[in-house]
Amino acid sequence: MQDSDAATSAPPVDDLPVIETARLRLRGHRQDDLNAYFQLHADPAVMRYWSWPAWTSVEQAQDRLSQVIGQRGANRVLCWAIADQGDDRLLGSIVLFAINREQGRAETGYALSSSHWGRGLAQEAMAPVLRHAFDVLGLRRIEADIDPRNAGSCRLVERMGFVREGLLRERWCVAGEVSDSAMYGLLAADWRVRAR
Repeated sequence: MQDSDAATSAPPVDDLPVIETARLRLRGHRQDDLNAYFQLHADPAVMRYWSWPAWTSVEQAQDRLSQVIGQRGANRVLCWAIADQGDDRLLGSIVLFAINREQGRAETGYALSSSHWGRGLAQEAMAPVLRHAFDVLGLRRIEADIDPRNAGSCRLVERMGFVREGLLRERWCVAGEVSDSAMYGLLAADWRVRAR
């Protein structure tokens, strides 16, 4: 292999730390997550309020998983696999995206397998991701775009300290269904007060 080939095939710079909680391991996605990643995004319950419909083929999962792995970096996207602490099996994903270090802001999103809903796992995953965003990346604001009909997700971000700041009417059209977006924001200063 020539040096130029080595440079083009080198993995991306990985600014994604592994974060462990009581029940979870937040880590980078891997190719061996493919089947679980597909099942997560093929579940109509999980995808009900997303900005795209549930996947119907494993090729969709492979394309997206390759993007998630390839675009990792603190100046772009940080997408963690939410994995079981015991067996490292993928249960979901949580992401910081649209990271703008100059403006000190990013957006967040998350998905958790419906068989694991109602156990506090999404909140357990989100807390250290927010800590990373504010304390390590030095961001001052995190935003979340949530379909207002998704009451569980709205309650989750509100428990984490996010404030509903507005409603964007008819923002998304997915599979012929038009939906609104509730826009939430969390400031680093407010997070730190709550985290004490």
